[in-house]
Amino acid sequence: MPLISRRFPRLRALVLGSVIAVMLLGGCASNGNPRDPFEPLNRGIYQFNDGVDTVLFKPLAEVYEAVLPQFVRTGVGNFFSNFQDVIVALNNLLQGKVTDAGMDLCRIIVNSTVGLLGLIDVGTEIGLEKHQEDFGQTLGRWGLGTGPYIVIPFIGPSTVRDGVGLIADWKTDPLTYVKPTRTRNALFGVFFVNRRAELLSASKILEVAALDPYEFVRDAYLQRRRNMVYDGNPPDEDDPEPEAKPKPGASGPALAPEKAPEPAAPATGASKP
Repeated sequence: MPLISRRFPRLRALVLGSVIAVMLLGGCASNGNPRDPFEPLNRGIYQFNDGVDTVLFKPLAEVYEAVLPQFVRTGVGNFFSNFQDVIVALNNLLQGKVTDAGMDLCRIIVNSTVGLLGLIDVGTEIGLEKHQEDFGQTLGRWGLGTGPYIVIPFIGPSTVRDGVGLIADWKTDPLTYVKPTRTRNALFGVFFVNRRAELLSASKILEVAALDPYEFVRDAYLQRRRNMVYDGNPPDEDDPEPEAKPKPGASGPALAPEKAPEPAAPATGASKP
């Protein structure tokens, strides 16, 4: 799951180490795909993540969804989204989008006060648009290429550029600085379970639609991240991003992994994200 890495500080070393390991070890297992030269290694990590999700993360999310009514889960999601707006505002500012950054700041102020610490998304109701920005997008905005596609243990789909961006996102995430540690870890846990529950429907679509789930997630992730870097209007290119491949005859919308993002079902790598 793409967003788990932003919520558990103890995974910082794992994330960075995994990015380096995939780059080093994958060089010995390259399949010639310029976007995914480390595919054999990535597939192994993907299968590991999928197994962890099947036995642990997904069941936990299903219980959470069954126990709590929708309005409670919506409030929890709004609460954490309000914290995420801090990261969004900073990255909009770094990208030179001052107007959007100002709107993000207004959202934080309104939702933190009138919206009862973000439980109610008053900002959206009064016309303050919700944006999705992170440091990986900022690097892309300033011309840094994506680098190879990688799958990070426990986290899911990424690229070398986005993996580096995760580190900056950790450092600017307000929840990282919550004290005491017990309270911070409890908040991280609630965020993770709520986020995984939000992605349950996406997991079902993946199971039904994808002829090759790994390839489907990879192609959808790369398409979505490119679209986000260019704010929904990517330029034409000679070698376009590959199309996500649904099963023949499958119905339902195409899966877009992460809000992360945003991101993906955590262990399957479907994601902010």
